[in-house]
Amino acid sequence: VQLQASGGGLVQAGGSLRLSCAASGRTFSAYAMAWFRQAPGKEREFVGTINWSRGSTYYVDSVKGRFTISRDNTKNTMYLQMNSLKPEDTAVYYCAAKTTALTNWGSWGQGTQVTVSS
Repeated sequence: VQLQASGGGLVQAGGSLRLSCAASGRTFSAYAMAWFRQAPGKEREFVGTINWSRGSTYYVDSVKGRFTISRDNTKNTMYLQMNSLKPEDTAVYYCAAKTTALTNWGSWGQGTQVTVSS
């Protein structure tokens, strides 16, 4: 499975962005997909995840109420709607996928830069 993240950019604090993560390959069967982010000088951080079949979501506390993950099964695409952005949200955002509940995040996208100016 190949993942392609897109939609990053520069936005002012309080603004919004929507990231996309398109999955491709001969067959796509994911148990879940997720967004991670990595700010300069920091370790990669989990942002949130979506169960591919049920659509249930889970978020890290710092983005709850501001970020929303959704998916379009017909397009094999996951989205991250980011509202009320803060400068501390500045990071490279990565999408990932796993095939079962017990496996690691085995597929990763290339990352898309999100910069929030104050």
